[in-house]
Amino acid sequence: MINETPRVRFAPSPTGYLHVGGLRTALYNYLFAKKNNGKFILRIEDTDQNRFVEGAFENLIETLNWVGLTSDEGPKTGGEFGPYLQSKRLDIYMKHALQLIEEGKAYYAFDTPERLQTLREEQYKNKLQPIYDKLALQLSKKEVEKKLAAGEPFVIRMNIQPGTKVVINDIIRGRVEFDREVIDDQILIKSDGYPTYHLANVVDDHLMKITHVIRGEEWLSSTPKHILLYNFFGWELPEFAHLPLLLNQDKSKLSKRQGDVAVEDYKSKGYFKEALINFVALLGWSAGDDKEFYNIDELIEKFSLERVQKSGAVFNVEKLNWINSEHLKNKPLEELLILLKEELRISDFSENDYSDDYLKRVINSMKERVTFVSEYLVKSDYFFRPPVSYDENIIQKRWDISTPDNLNNLIEEFEKLENPNHSDYEAALKSVAEKLQIGSGKLIHPVRLAVSGVGVGPGIFELLEIVGKDEVIERIKTAINKIR
Repeated sequence: MINETPRVRFAPSPTGYLHVGGLRTALYNYLFAKKNNGKFILRIEDTDQNRFVEGAFENLIETLNWVGLTSDEGPKTGGEFGPYLQSKRLDIYMKHALQLIEEGKAYYAFDTPERLQTLREEQYKNKLQPIYDKLALQLSKKEVEKKLAAGEPFVIRMNIQPGTKVVINDIIRGRVEFDREVIDDQILIKSDGYPTYHLANVVDDHLMKITHVIRGEEWLSSTPKHILLYNFFGWELPEFAHLPLLLNQDKSKLSKRQGDVAVEDYKSKGYFKEALINFVALLGWSAGDDKEFYNIDELIEKFSLERVQKSGAVFNVEKLNWINSEHLKNKPLEELLILLKEELRISDFSENDYSDDYLKRVINSMKERVTFVSEYLVKSDYFFRPPVSYDENIIQKRWDISTPDNLNNLIEEFEKLENPNHSDYEAALKSVAEKLQIGSGKLIHPVRLAVSGVGVGPGIFELLEIVGKDEVIERIKTAINKIR
């Protein structure tokens, strides 16, 4: 470790939404920083102007704040190593690139796109590694100055020299070696004057005193170039940790073609941020036990990079749904009440007035049966309006020629009750069943159908207590008239 206080960064590009893979990278950086009393830095890598999306930067910040991954330093929070937008640091990158040119570790290249395309095609044809052929190094200093003075387009490339293998000692993957022959003379400054990721991220990581670079494994093949840049500048290396890929169920790389990949999509579908964080944390990491339900404090306490796996992690939506349901069950009643009221406000039931006590009883009755707060309205809309239809399958199974008479007997018994609770309903129903010499089920199932329109839900007597005596009787009478 190169510093007593670890400093890590999440450095997304503002090219659209925040990918769940990006969320995991941000989360692991955040957990590592908090576990080790370090700093979590947000840096926006917006130097690729062709991929820049208007509003994406603000969306990234908003999404990270929503899930609770607020940075210690960043574009909005500030800090002593800013600015934290790379587009505001162009002079810094050019200064370092020119330093490398002065030292012979980088050079100007004036190749046309056509020449480079031809070179690549020849190399592919001859089954050679597609790397730059260093033609620009044959130019004399005077020729370079003449081309610069004439305003010819140029890039700045790093000058890779023959030598020993480049070794990465990765926290997750162990020792990884690369032959220098396969390392290209990477472009550092593009023809538009903007740096490539490779120069900008190395310069920024050094100047911002980043101690641990925690990022996706797609950057592993670029890391040798970064190590060489550190060496060119004479800077101390950070520690590297490359995270496994996220995979679809078929083990292909996670992509939008097979499902949602944007954090915002999961937010809009009603997933809890705590559940999303819990689920994403387990995509490639475990604490070494069988536990799968975590809050953020527990994740911080348990997290370590050494327990991150090398192999890809499958994104299983069914598991995410289960975790979301577990977080719903564990939420305080008052919080669920606020969320349910908001769902009601934007629903077809917005004009109705429900007491907090009524809604709390609805919440408790369905808590084990829903995954999202919105499902209180979808799966148990009968708490908010009488049934508009009746399940035909249940009618076929549970409603026969004797049912109307049986239910009329039950109505007579219910009408005698004063402020009944679930026990009173149960006793009344059993009494009628005994009088009619039928099983309780001959009443329970038709009553549920009459009151809710469906065949499943909370306990029948709990359902009757919540809906209330007058409404229950009215619904049973309506069902007797409607169901034939």
